[in-house]
Amino acid sequence: MTIKALAFDVFGTVVDWRASVARDARIFLGQLDRNDIDPFSFAQSWRDAFQPRMNECRSGARPYNKLETLIREALTETIERFGINDEAEKGQLSWLADAWCRLDPWPDVTEGLTQLQKRFPLIALSNGNVALTLKLARYGEYRWDAILGAEVCRTYKPLPAPYDQAVEMLGIRPEELCLVAAHEDDLAAGSARGLSTAYVNRPHEFGSDEVHEPHGRWCWNATDFVALARAIPDPSERW
Repeated sequence: MTIKALAFDVFGTVVDWRASVARDARIFLGQLDRNDIDPFSFAQSWRDAFQPRMNECRSGARPYNKLETLIREALTETIERFGINDEAEKGQLSWLADAWCRLDPWPDVTEGLTQLQKRFPLIALSNGNVALTLKLARYGEYRWDAILGAEVCRTYKPLPAPYDQAVEMLGIRPEELCLVAAHEDDLAAGSARGLSTAYVNRPHEFGSDEVHEPHGRWCWNATDFVALARAIPDPSERW
């Protein structure tokens, strides 16, 4: 198997969205003297609120909207759910809405991506829009060779278009692009389009310490990006 490029899911795979959003939520809630609200529950509820909006875009029930727009809509729903919509000032809400631009990478990310980037082009294949994905990379101090995904083809994974368009834009065969993700539904969708796959375990994404044994048969299984860099063989030819 010859791999010519690696495409990465971002949320949960590259960045720890739960702990990062909870960190900023804790600051926000403290400013409102609402320490009775668990910041991790707030972060999870916020994420849960923009998932149905993405499904509406996937199904065609609403036109494509970039993820940052859906995140801000979901924040409005979340603060209403927790009964704090009349307590927060506009500036506080604007700062909190940008929490999804301040997501910390997992500890292995910088070293692992640096090792991999010496041998492969690295592509962000995210449901995040280009500006959001770029902000995350600059915040986390890691670098992509290209950013593709939802905004490019105007729909969200795991629909086929993001995977197909990434292959087409890179000008390679599907199996020459390896999708790296911590989510098996993403990997299954990419595999169905002919992509090679690498599963990276992120047991703390949803607050659990349990190591998840993958159910699918992926080309590689790794505990982190550094282990993945050791596992994937050198390309037969450089890009």
